[in-house]
Amino acid sequence: MNIKSFFATREQLLYLLAAAVPIAFTAWNALLNNFVVEVAGFDGEKIGLLQSIREIPGLLAFSIVFILMIFRQQSAAYFSLLLLGLGTLITAFFPSTVGLYITTLIMSIGFHYLETLHSSLSLQWIDKAQAPTFLGKISAVRSFMALFILATLYVMMKVFNVGYITVYVLSGGLTMLLAIVAWVGFEHFKDDVVQETKLFLRKKYWLFYLLTFLAGARRQIVVVFAGFLLVEQFHFSVENMLLLLSANTIINMICAPYAGKLIERFGENLSLKLEYICIVLIFILYGLVQSQAMAVTLYILDNLFYTIAIALKTYFQKIADPKDISVTSGVASAINHIAAVFLPFTFGIIWINSHSAVFFIGAAIAFIAFLLTFFISKKEPA
Repeated sequence: MNIKSFFATREQLLYLLAAAVPIAFTAWNALLNNFVVEVAGFDGEKIGLLQSIREIPGLLAFSIVFILMIFRQQSAAYFSLLLLGLGTLITAFFPSTVGLYITTLIMSIGFHYLETLHSSLSLQWIDKAQAPTFLGKISAVRSFMALFILATLYVMMKVFNVGYITVYVLSGGLTMLLAIVAWVGFEHFKDDVVQETKLFLRKKYWLFYLLTFLAGARRQIVVVFAGFLLVEQFHFSVENMLLLLSANTIINMICAPYAGKLIERFGENLSLKLEYICIVLIFILYGLVQSQAMAVTLYILDNLFYTIAIALKTYFQKIADPKDISVTSGVASAINHIAAVFLPFTFGIIWINSHSAVFFIGAAIAFIAFLLTFFISKKEPA
């Protein structure tokens, strides 16, 4: 493939944007806890507030509609990638409480807006019949890049003793460079359908909204409490957690394309039923877990079934009016992040009394989602 042909298609642009995100975000996220403790002297209260600040742009992702009043989607995606890189690049230069809150906000605005725009453009540009397989490949690309970045960070910091400033500058700078390369290299593809630029909630999308909210709640339980269970109850070491995260990344890289093919073959209805009923069983077993090996197995299985979650996006693609995709993608991101704001604190209180109760509630949430899939029409709208 020559350079000119690489910059020829919309699909190549989507692949490039997907690959660029983990360069900055994986580096930022992997180093965060060590950096804020070792350099900025953070305690639990400060890191908790920083994580809440990180989620605010996700909750406010619906505001992308106001950006689209000024920029077209493709330009807004480039600008978002620049912000993600910039927020990462300058992180190490502001190792104070306020400084880290501000750089985190810049990074997170870029990350969440780009995620929303990438999802919107994918659903608009990719044919419905090929969308599940394509989104599976996109997930695999992200996983491969995240794994590569984790391995590179390990070598840089453990073997060559590279410091935080160098890592943040390189990862953020490379992300910004890729944003500029994409901006200059790709033509501005014409929008097939002019998108709505007003906020709305449509009655016909009620099921998508509700499943999106429940998916956000389910994911927060895993992200916040499944890993914490391994550390608190089974004394999982940092090295073992890194190995587990790497294993999950490899599994996702391999399985995501097959998840896409599964959705194409059996449809969103059956695929989501399979995901949710398996998650019900996994959460019940989490609540009953007695060994480290079982907890690790459940952690990996949950990650495996999460690859099917792209079925929710392709379900929306099939029921949506093409002009609604951008705004609804932003609204969906906001709905998904509602759980990220209130659930960790609320369930943290429950956790103090019973960690099993947290996972049993998670099983109930997944079962409600399973029941809701019976409202998904098996027949694609005309």
